[in-house]
Amino acid sequence: MKDYKAIIQQYELDVYPRRDVVIVKGKDARVWDDQGKEYIDMSSGISVANVGHCNDKVVEAISKQAATLITNANTYYNDTKALFLEKLFSVAPKNLTRAFLTNSGTEAMEAAIKFARAVTKKTKFLSAMKGFHGRTYGALSATYKKEYRDIFEPLVPGFSFVPYNNFEKLAEAADNDTAGIILELVQGEGGINIGQKEYFQKVRQLCDQKGILLIIDEIQTGFCRTGTMFAIEQYGIEADMMTLAKSIAGGFPMGALLCSEKIQIEKGKHGSTFGGNPLACAAGIAALDVMIENKLWEEAAAKGKYFKEKLESYTLSKVREIRVIGLMIGIELKDKSQPVIVELLEKGVVGLPAGTTVLRLLPPLTISYPDLDIAIAKIAEVLA
Repeated sequence: MKDYKAIIQQYELDVYPRRDVVIVKGKDARVWDDQGKEYIDMSSGISVANVGHCNDKVVEAISKQAATLITNANTYYNDTKALFLEKLFSVAPKNLTRAFLTNSGTEAMEAAIKFARAVTKKTKFLSAMKGFHGRTYGALSATYKKEYRDIFEPLVPGFSFVPYNNFEKLAEAADNDTAGIILELVQGEGGINIGQKEYFQKVRQLCDQKGILLIIDEIQTGFCRTGTMFAIEQYGIEADMMTLAKSIAGGFPMGALLCSEKIQIEKGKHGSTFGGNPLACAAGIAALDVMIENKLWEEAAAKGKYFKEKLESYTLSKVREIRVIGLMIGIELKDKSQPVIVELLEKGVVGLPAGTTVLRLLPPLTISYPDLDIAIAKIAEVLA
């Protein structure tokens, strides 16, 4: 058998902090490595496999579309894209009426930044400390973490950061040249920090008063993860633009920027070669069908509640706090999370970090209760 790790180490730029595992197969909430070892995946590829790995309907849709039409220039209409957009807007917030389709979340954020400047004729943006919005230049400029930014500076000018959930600081920073406020409803990479409803409602009012566009990043929280189709449904507000990606197409690379009627962009000012290609749209239709038919938002809410209650029944000496919204779980530890993640992997559970001291868990929403029980028991054992 070939040494897959050695091949990747030889040819790929070493930008990822890798685990010493070669994943070769996935089904539902389980993945397997090249040695045949089985793992319960409590990460979903960072909230990508919400409908489970290799969901049958998604696999079938991709296979069928691949034999029909894989790519199509966006200067031509396409049947599969039309059906995907119709399906997406059947579940989207009603004030969002148009989409720009992309290949990733960071591309969706880039579009949001460009559109905000084009529409408002202003140049500045506010985002939150500990926020994460992507790694390309515009999205990175809205991302707080210094380690992601420092060697690439100078970044796009005009971006400032304010404390999350602190309206007074945000209001002080907003001025007449602020084009947009960019926020996550739940900070994923930043530590599963859950936004306060009152805070976001005040932010919406401020945007209305000052003519600022509110850009809500639902790349990680979208598509049933937090117990509703989109987290924004729990906040009683409307976004002017909303970025989506990750689980939008059941694991196939795709993203979208949803826009209100405020956003009007002149033809030819932005575009994408692969954004909204037929293959991605077919996968997206299938993934949305699975979410709707199985009411995966209800599954996420029930399983998240179950997880928290069962885990809290154990004595967890290493834990400061457990934060849960749907099946978006952050376990704040008293020490660094990396050793815990490594130990869990050895025990057959895949987890993620979120900052230095948070264990982040984002299992497929289709995960079975028996698999949840196994994962909880192993997590409790490591955190005891």
